[in-house]
Amino acid sequence: MSLSVVIPVYNEEDIIEETIAEVHKVLSESNISEFEIVVVDDGSKDNTAQILKQSRYASLFQLVIHERNIGYGAALKSGIRRAKYEYIAITDADGTYPIKDIPKLYSYMPDYDMVVGARTGEKVNIPFVRKPAKWFLHKLANYLTASYIPDLNSGLRIFRKKDAVRLFGILPRGFSFTTTITLAMLTNDMHVKFIPINYLKRTGKSKIKPIRDTILFIQLIIRTVLYFNPLKVFLPLSLLFFFLSAGVLFYTAFFTPRILDATVSILFLAGLQTLSIGMIADIIDKKSKL
Repeated sequence: MSLSVVIPVYNEEDIIEETIAEVHKVLSESNISEFEIVVVDDGSKDNTAQILKQSRYASLFQLVIHERNIGYGAALKSGIRRAKYEYIAITDADGTYPIKDIPKLYSYMPDYDMVVGARTGEKVNIPFVRKPAKWFLHKLANYLTASYIPDLNSGLRIFRKKDAVRLFGILPRGFSFTTTITLAMLTNDMHVKFIPINYLKRTGKSKIKPIRDTILFIQLIIRTVLYFNPLKVFLPLSLLFFFLSAGVLFYTAFFTPRILDATVSILFLAGLQTLSIGMIADIIDKKSKL
């Protein structure tokens, strides 16, 4: 029963000590016999780094400092590399995630590859402006992974260190670290458990930029699924070209003076080429896993 808790930090001077103290208190009172706290300051521009260096709780955690801000995912990677235990828990430093639920998530770990705290509890404080984008991203991810994903990018989760390290090559340096590891595990048929948790109002200013990050998340979801299950993307696209070619053929045959055979041929060939690329990509993916 051992656990490493990794906390990435960027400009959280108002709450970081409180978060560390709460993590230590919760784990000390749990049945987890051995644990450690790894705090990674990702180039904070406020007094966070100084507070961590001089903290009265300094004996309770390991401190990793990035000289410049290189991203949430990069901070998690640094913390995971430093962690000494097999199981890794990650949580944010801004007070949004219920630290008290870490032992509950940990209790499922022997039977799952990853346990995620899904923000679907009784109290979920997600800004309304972010909800339409989250709904669309979830629908897209559910289709592409053929799985029900109640929370794609929750920042409270537990997984094995070896699984994360194996995926480091595709896990990004930014906020999409959690999205990518969720998609990667699901498309690799790994066992992921989602546990409902509350999500509280954060302390301090959010670093999320809704429009930019939504576009990046869409790109990320498609790219990750292309990496693990390319036919999920290429097959619908090829069918779209085939249906368009059939539609143009039908419309021009019955409602115009002549059939637009060139357009029909181009659309049909585009569908055929897309399907061929998808099948080749799928063969390469399956062969790489042998």
